[in-house]
Amino acid sequence: MANRLRALILLIGAALVALVFSFPLWRPLFINQVVEEVFPGLSVEEQAAFARLPLDQQAMYQAMIPTSQPMAVELARAALAGDVPVPTAEQAMPPMTDPQIVASGVFSDIDLVHQGSGTATIYQLADNSRVLRFEDFRVTNGPNLHVYLTRAGDPRTPEQVGTDYIDLGPLKGNVGSQNYEVPTEVDLSVYRGVLIYCVAFSVVFSTAALS
Repeated sequence: MANRLRALILLIGAALVALVFSFPLWRPLFINQVVEEVFPGLSVEEQAAFARLPLDQQAMYQAMIPTSQPMAVELARAALAGDVPVPTAEQAMPPMTDPQIVASGVFSDIDLVHQGSGTATIYQLADNSRVLRFEDFRVTNGPNLHVYLTRAGDPRTPEQVGTDYIDLGPLKGNVGSQNYEVPTEVDLSVYRGVLIYCVAFSVVFSTAALS
Protein backbone atom coordinates (compact mmCIF):
# COMPACT_ATOMS: atom_id res chain seq x y z
CA MET A 1 0.00 0.00 0.00
CA ALA A 2 2.81 2.36 0.93
CA ASN A 3 4.56 1.59 -2.36
CA ARG A 4 1.41 2.39 -4.33
CA LEU A 5 1.00 5.70 -2.50
CA ARG A 6 4.67 6.58 -3.12
CA ALA A 7 4.31 5.72 -6.80
CA LEU A 8 1.17 7.87 -7.08
CA ILE A 9 2.93 10.83 -5.45
CA LEU A 10 5.89 10.45 -7.83
CA LEU A 11 3.53 10.28 -10.80
CA ILE A 12 1.69 13.43 -9.73
CA GLY A 13 5.00 15.22 -9.16
CA ALA A 14 6.25 14.24 -12.60
CA ALA A 15 3.01 15.49 -14.15
CA LEU A 16 3.30 18.83 -12.37
CA VAL A 17 6.90 19.23 -13.56
CA ALA A 18 5.83 18.45 -17.12
CA LEU A 19 3.03 21.00 -16.93
CA VAL A 20 5.37 23.71 -15.67
CA PHE A 21 7.97 23.18 -18.39
CA SER A 22 5.39 22.86 -21.16
CA PHE A 23 3.52 26.02 -20.05
CA PRO A 24 4.74 28.15 -23.01
CA LEU A 25 3.24 25.59 -25.38
CA TRP A 26 -0.29 25.45 -24.01
CA ARG A 27 -0.51 29.00 -22.58
CA PRO A 28 -1.88 30.51 -25.89
CA LEU A 29 -4.88 28.17 -25.63
CA PHE A 30 -6.15 30.07 -22.59
CA ILE A 31 -4.91 33.65 -23.17
CA ASN A 32 -6.07 35.91 -26.00
CA GLN A 33 -3.40 37.78 -27.90
CA VAL A 34 -4.69 41.27 -28.71
CA VAL A 35 -2.99 43.06 -31.61
CA GLU A 36 -3.60 46.77 -32.21
CA GLU A 37 -1.32 47.96 -34.98
CA VAL A 38 -1.20 51.67 -35.72
CA PHE A 39 -2.13 53.01 -39.14
CA PRO A 40 1.23 53.97 -40.70
CA GLY A 41 1.77 57.63 -41.49
CA LEU A 42 -0.85 59.11 -39.16
CA SER A 43 -0.06 61.30 -36.16
CA VAL A 44 -0.97 60.28 -32.61
CA GLU A 45 -4.06 62.51 -32.74
CA GLU A 46 -5.06 61.10 -36.13
CA GLN A 47 -4.57 57.54 -34.85
CA ALA A 48 -7.09 58.22 -32.09
CA ALA A 49 -9.60 59.62 -34.60
CA PHE A 50 -8.98 56.72 -36.98
CA ALA A 51 -9.74 54.23 -34.20
CA ARG A 52 -13.18 55.82 -33.81
CA LEU A 53 -14.14 55.11 -37.42
CA PRO A 54 -16.44 52.13 -38.07
CA LEU A 55 -14.41 48.93 -38.23
CA ASP A 56 -15.42 48.20 -41.83
CA GLN A 57 -14.14 51.62 -42.93
CA GLN A 58 -10.88 51.10 -41.04
CA ALA A 59 -10.49 47.76 -42.80
CA MET A 60 -10.94 49.34 -46.24
CA TYR A 61 -8.26 51.97 -45.61
CA GLN A 62 -5.92 49.30 -44.24
CA ALA A 63 -6.54 47.13 -47.30
CA MET A 64 -5.09 49.93 -49.46
CA ILE A 65 -1.74 49.92 -47.63
CA PRO A 66 -0.06 46.94 -49.40
CA THR A 67 -0.67 48.39 -52.88
CA SER A 68 -0.38 52.14 -52.18
CA GLN A 69 0.50 53.30 -48.69
CA PRO A 70 0.79 57.02 -49.68
CA MET A 71 -2.73 56.92 -51.14
CA ALA A 72 -4.13 55.13 -48.08
CA VAL A 73 -2.55 57.67 -45.73
CA GLU A 74 -3.71 60.74 -47.67
CA LEU A 75 -7.25 59.49 -48.19
CA ALA A 76 -7.56 58.53 -44.52
CA ARG A 77 -6.09 61.85 -43.41
CA ALA A 78 -8.49 63.83 -45.62
CA ALA A 79 -11.47 61.90 -44.28
CA LEU A 80 -10.34 62.53 -40.69
CA ALA A 81 -9.76 66.24 -41.31
CA GLY A 82 -13.48 66.91 -41.35
CA ASP A 83 -15.85 68.52 -43.81
CA VAL A 84 -15.02 71.52 -46.00
CA PRO A 85 -18.41 73.22 -46.48
CA VAL A 86 -19.06 75.66 -49.29
CA PRO A 87 -19.50 79.18 -47.81
CA THR A 88 -23.20 79.91 -47.30
CA ALA A 89 -23.02 83.00 -49.52
CA GLU A 90 -21.88 80.82 -52.45
CA GLN A 91 -24.56 78.14 -52.07
CA ALA A 92 -27.44 80.20 -53.48
CA MET A 93 -28.95 79.54 -56.86
CA PRO A 94 -27.20 81.83 -59.39
CA PRO A 95 -29.28 84.47 -61.19
CA MET A 96 -30.85 82.82 -64.23
CA THR A 97 -33.06 83.99 -67.09
CA ASP A 98 -35.54 81.41 -68.36
CA PRO A 99 -33.58 78.40 -66.99
CA GLN A 100 -34.31 75.06 -68.66
CA ILE A 101 -33.28 71.75 -67.13
CA VAL A 102 -31.12 69.90 -69.64
CA ALA A 103 -30.21 66.87 -67.52
CA SER A 104 -30.08 65.77 -63.92
CA GLY A 105 -28.91 62.88 -61.76
CA VAL A 106 -28.37 61.71 -58.19
CA PHE A 107 -24.97 61.10 -56.61
CA SER A 108 -24.31 57.58 -55.33
CA ASP A 109 -21.80 55.77 -53.13
CA ILE A 110 -18.85 53.90 -54.60
CA ASP A 111 -18.05 51.90 -51.45
CA LEU A 112 -17.93 52.28 -47.66
CA VAL A 113 -15.13 54.85 -47.90
CA HIS A 114 -16.07 56.84 -51.00
CA GLN A 115 -19.63 58.08 -50.58
CA GLY A 116 -21.74 60.85 -52.08
CA SER A 117 -25.32 62.12 -52.03
CA GLY A 118 -27.37 64.97 -53.46
CA THR A 119 -28.44 66.00 -56.95
CA ALA A 120 -26.58 67.29 -60.00
CA THR A 121 -28.61 69.38 -62.46
CA ILE A 122 -27.51 71.14 -65.66
CA TYR A 123 -29.49 74.28 -66.54
CA GLN A 124 -29.41 76.05 -69.90
CA LEU A 125 -30.14 79.78 -69.91
CA ALA A 126 -31.65 82.05 -72.53
CA ASP A 127 -28.20 83.15 -73.71
CA ASN A 128 -27.23 79.45 -74.20
CA SER A 129 -24.85 79.49 -71.25
CA ARG A 130 -25.09 76.45 -68.97
CA VAL A 131 -24.66 75.86 -65.26
CA LEU A 132 -24.10 72.59 -63.39
CA ARG A 133 -25.59 72.88 -59.90
CA PHE A 134 -25.22 70.53 -56.92
CA GLU A 135 -27.95 70.64 -54.28
CA ASP A 136 -28.16 68.88 -50.88
CA PHE A 137 -24.66 67.74 -51.76
CA ARG A 138 -22.21 65.81 -49.63
CA VAL A 139 -19.23 63.64 -50.53
CA THR A 140 -16.42 62.05 -48.56
CA ASN A 141 -13.60 64.54 -48.18
CA GLY A 142 -10.40 63.79 -50.07
CA PRO A 143 -7.26 65.33 -51.54
CA ASN A 144 -7.35 67.20 -54.86
CA LEU A 145 -10.99 66.45 -55.72
CA HIS A 146 -12.25 67.70 -59.11
CA VAL A 147 -15.59 67.78 -60.90
CA TYR A 148 -15.61 65.89 -64.20
CA LEU A 149 -18.15 65.40 -66.98
CA THR A 150 -17.61 61.89 -68.36
CA ARG A 151 -18.83 59.88 -71.31
CA ALA A 152 -19.74 56.97 -69.04
CA GLY A 153 -22.77 57.70 -66.90
CA ASP A 154 -21.59 55.75 -63.87
CA PRO A 155 -17.83 55.11 -64.04
CA ARG A 156 -16.34 53.36 -61.02
CA THR A 157 -12.69 52.92 -62.00
CA PRO A 158 -10.03 55.07 -63.73
CA GLU A 159 -10.29 52.77 -66.74
CA GLN A 160 -14.02 53.49 -67.03
CA VAL A 161 -13.37 57.22 -66.66
CA GLY A 162 -10.90 57.05 -69.54
CA THR A 163 -9.14 60.09 -70.95
CA ASP A 164 -12.07 61.78 -72.72
CA TYR A 165 -13.63 63.89 -69.98
CA ILE A 166 -14.31 67.56 -69.21
CA ASP A 167 -12.65 68.92 -66.07
CA LEU A 168 -14.87 71.65 -64.60
CA GLY A 169 -12.31 72.48 -61.93
CA PRO A 170 -11.61 71.73 -58.27
CA LEU A 171 -14.51 70.79 -56.03
CA LYS A 172 -15.46 73.92 -54.05
CA GLY A 173 -16.36 72.00 -50.91
CA ASN A 174 -17.37 68.48 -49.96
CA VAL A 175 -20.59 69.74 -48.33
CA GLY A 176 -23.11 72.27 -49.64
CA SER A 177 -24.84 73.45 -52.80
CA GLN A 178 -22.50 74.80 -55.49
CA ASN A 179 -22.37 75.89 -59.13
CA TYR A 180 -20.02 75.17 -62.05
CA GLU A 181 -20.01 76.72 -65.52
CA VAL A 182 -20.34 74.20 -68.36
CA PRO A 183 -18.59 75.29 -71.59
CA THR A 184 -21.06 75.87 -74.40
CA GLU A 185 -19.08 73.64 -76.77
CA VAL A 186 -19.59 70.56 -74.57
CA ASP A 187 -21.96 68.09 -76.25
CA LEU A 188 -24.21 66.89 -73.42
CA SER A 189 -25.52 64.06 -75.57
CA VAL A 190 -22.01 62.61 -75.31
CA TYR A 191 -21.00 63.46 -71.74
CA ARG A 192 -23.60 61.74 -69.58
CA GLY A 193 -22.01 61.52 -66.13
CA VAL A 194 -20.94 63.89 -63.34
CA LEU A 195 -17.98 62.61 -61.39
CA ILE A 196 -16.19 63.59 -58.17
CA TYR A 197 -12.64 62.42 -58.84
CA CYS A 198 -9.43 62.40 -56.81
CA VAL A 199 -6.87 63.54 -59.37
CA ALA A 200 -3.89 62.88 -57.08
CA PHE A 201 -4.57 59.14 -56.81
CA SER A 202 -7.04 58.43 -59.66
CA VAL A 203 -9.88 57.41 -57.35
CA VAL A 204 -13.61 57.82 -58.02
CA PHE A 205 -15.43 59.26 -54.98
CA SER A 206 -19.00 59.55 -56.32
CA THR A 207 -20.92 59.62 -59.60
CA ALA A 208 -24.26 60.94 -60.86
CA ALA A 209 -25.59 59.54 -64.12
CA LEU A 210 -27.36 62.30 -66.06
CA SER A 211 -30.72 61.69 -67.72
